[in-house]
Amino acid sequence: MHFIFSDEVVLLFDFWSVHSPAGMALSVLVILLLAVLYEGIKVGKARLLHQALMSLSISTSQQLIEETDQNSSSSDPTPVSRTHLRWFLCHFGQSLLHVAQVVIGYFVMLAVMSYNTWIFFGVVLGSGVGYYLAYPLLSMT
Repeated sequence: MHFIFSDEVVLLFDFWSVHSPAGMALSVLVILLLAVLYEGIKVGKARLLHQALMSLSISTSQQLIEETDQNSSSSDPTPVSRTHLRWFLCHFGQSLLHVAQVVIGYFVMLAVMSYNTWIFFGVVLGSGVGYYLAYPLLSMT
């Protein structure tokens, strides 16, 4: 197998059959956007994990302070249950983002396996643009 420069390719599914330069340009754009989305999801997962860990550490310290205070009423929901619920929701969100990232990653990989050079360039450019746009968001926490 080798890479070829061509404006005819079948990508991912039989109905995504490209036979013209305009169709190839549109397909490269779609694949580029998928690669950008892949990088964005990676950053989203990292930010969600960071927020969950920060939330958990704050809730744990508040829980320790409230446990030392003997005047708390028993009718309020315990901080432990709120902490566990928050952790569960963050973990569930991360799991959904992980599934989306894996699916998009496999789509991008299969697109590259068409061995079309234009599609490959779209993936590489999309990964670079996605990294450039998404990773500064990590420092904004």
